[in-house]
Amino acid sequence: MQNFRNEKASMEVRNMTKWSQSLLRQKRLRGNMEFKVENGDGIDSWKEVTLVYSAALRQMETKMQILNDEFQHVHQYNPIEHIKARIKTPESIVKKLKRYGQESTIDNMVKYINDIAGIRIICSFTSDIYRIADMIRDQRDIKVIAVKDYITYPKASGYKSYHMIVSIPVYLSDRTVDTKVEVQIRTVAMDFWASLEHKIHYKFEGDAPENIKNELVECARMVSDLDARMLSLNEEILAISKKREEEKQLNSGTSK
Repeated sequence: MQNFRNEKASMEVRNMTKWSQSLLRQKRLRGNMEFKVENGDGIDSWKEVTLVYSAALRQMETKMQILNDEFQHVHQYNPIEHIKARIKTPESIVKKLKRYGQESTIDNMVKYINDIAGIRIICSFTSDIYRIADMIRDQRDIKVIAVKDYITYPKASGYKSYHMIVSIPVYLSDRTVDTKVEVQIRTVAMDFWASLEHKIHYKFEGDAPENIKNELVECARMVSDLDARMLSLNEEILAISKKREEEKQLNSGTSK
């Protein structure tokens, strides 16, 4: 049965490319995204979608790296540990459109799927999460479409992360395409928990045994406690360092 579902999904993905020329000719999609398919020019709309979303991801990654470098220069501290980026697979897009009750067309894909392009920003402390979110908001060419704060309001499973749907302009040779990107910001500990939960979710096809679900919730509490303790420890270290630096400067001034 599983093989049948996968084969059916793959067939629909192949159809998306076939449908693109007949369904998307000169259509204007949400966010000024237009895929031009002229007679005889051989443009593959699916490839153009991939190009635009990949470009949006590269721009977001570059912005985050620059902001991280600037933060290091000004504050001698890097809030970002590392960055992960991905383009959603065609199979995943088809399955998500099915859940939404929508046809598997590129039109619907761009209109209804907000996480085709996704970037995950991993940081050390919970305070860094909101600092990074504020830096993203302050970018003049980025428009924040939606925010979900699963840190203040965790999911029932214990999942914690800060999600943003943003729109970023991609500058092509003949037009500008405003493209949606999902941004997830979380700590190293949150990311470790989320990665394991994601594997378990797909292992049991969303129906894990109750004892495993309960254990995951308990692990999420431990992760939350660990994040809080590490943040408190870091703040204590910074306070001690600041005090020592002030004493050093005071002693230096007295000796003169």
